[in-house]
Formats: sequence, C-alpha cells, structure tokens
Amino acid sequence: MSKLKDLQAQIAALQAQVEEVRRTEVGEAIAKVRAIVEEYDLKASDIFAERGRKAASSSKRSEVAAKYKDPISGKTWSGRGLTPKWLAGKNKDDYAV
Repeated sequence: MSKLKDLQAQIAALQAQVEEVRRTEVGEAIAKVRAIVEEYDLKASDIFAERGRKAASSSKRSEVAAKYKDPISGKTWSGRGLTPKWLAGKNKDDYAV
C-alpha cells in the first residue's frame, strides 16, 4: 500500500473509534441525567424553563418615543425607518416634539 492509502485507512479507523467512544460516553451521560431526573422528580420545564423565557422575551419589541408629530393629523414618527409621507420633503425641526 502507498503511504496515502495507509494514512486514509488510519483516519477511517480513528473515525470509527471516535464514533464508538462518543456513543459510549453519550450513553453514560444520558444514564446519569436520567438518574438525577428520577431522583429529584424533575420535569423538562424545571430544567429548560429559562431557555423558553429568553426566547419569548427577545421577540418583543420595545416602544420608541416619538420625535416628530404632525400637528394636523396628530400622527407621530420616532425617526426610525422610512420617513412618513406627511414629513417627506419638509424640515424635520419644524415637527420636533
């Protein structure tokens, strides 16, 4: 065999070893976790509750105070995003809140 084929065979053997060791260690870890869950009578919500709260709170948008107000219609704009039609082409300082 060539040196390249020898190295490729070694890589394949090592990858198989890695997968076997991983399967064994993951199995042991799962067994430990199951024992702890059973010992303390835990539920998934006890363990993963914090993760769910973060996801829910991160999807909420915070309100931004208005910087400009149209005196005729009473509409406001925070200064973020596209300029509204009632303010387009006008001096923004004249409409500052």
